[in-house]
Amino acid sequence: MFRQGGSFIAVGVAQLLLDWLAFVVLTAVGVAAAPGNLAGRACGALLGFWLNGRLTFAQAGAARLGWWRFTKFLLVWVPLTAISTLAVTWVASSLGLAHAWLAKPLVEGVLAVVAFFLWRHVVYR
Repeated sequence: MFRQGGSFIAVGVAQLLLDWLAFVVLTAVGVAAAPGNLAGRACGALLGFWLNGRLTFAQAGAARLGWWRFTKFLLVWVPLTAISTLAVTWVASSLGLAHAWLAKPLVEGVLAVVAFFLWRHVVYR
């Protein structure tokens, strides 16, 4: 669990940076917060699925990827993305885009705690 947790954090940081960077760039050029968040999360999710399957949750050096796991991954990712998108768009509409840029890493950090257990017990099991 500790090895997986440490690897999950390292992968999560890379994933978050890609997600956040895509969100900031897209919204800075005029894309609305909701589609910008969806695009950012999709970029981060693809990177995270691959790295977590190859590194974090691999078993005896064998990757834990494949279409069935990707389907389960999507079943977990979609509701988490809906929550993230609602939160980020609420901040953007209530407090402004600059605050949404700052809030996004916090929102994703909270969701990452939930995601770790779901990925571990549902997706990469």
